Amino acid sequence: MASAQELSNFLSSIEQRAFKQAVYAVRDDDAAMDIVQDAMIKLAEKYSDRPAGELPLVFTRILQNRIHDWFRRQKVRNAWVTLFSSMGKKTDEDDDFDPLEQLSAPDDSQIHQDGSQKMEQSQLLQALESEISKLPVRQREAFLMRYWDELSITDTAKAMNCSEGSVKTHCSRATQSLAKALKLKGITL
Repeated sequence: MASAQELSNFLSSIEQRAFKQAVYAVRDDDAAMDIVQDAMIKLAEKYSDRPAGELPLVFTRILQNRIHDWFRRQKVRNAWVTLFSSMGKKTDEDDDFDPLEQLSAPDDSQIHQDGSQKMEQSQLLQALESEISKLPVRQREAFLMRYWDELSITDTAKAMNCSEGSVKTHCSRATQSLAKALKLKGITL
């Protein structure tokens, strides 16, 4: 059973990555924040009796379910919006806001870099995030869980509710797509 401190530490450590994952999926920062908060609340309320080692996998599955629930609700809402869309024009004053620009990946190695290195790394991160957001949903989920959340193939398969072979295929396709897209931009890793 995870202690209250272990649960709190886990939620603090996963918060930004979960938010990025939700933003990639739903492309709406407010909805992504709601999804992450709902997932955290459900983990704390329903699964706090689990051992600390199980929390990452359980949270990932809860987060994925919340994202899928959001899409189901959007489908219903969009049907109503379509019906009423002819009644007036919708105006968005803050269309160019990008929540990913507000987040920065913690990296202790940046402390000793000069300005040009930081700028280059920032541009590389932006290019990578842009290309990740263009991946198909299942490839993006598998890639983020495996390489950003550092889940094992087995845990990723459980979280995605698919076979380990499917996870390997999705990850392989995602890395090939990303490498090709970044190469076209003149970036080689």
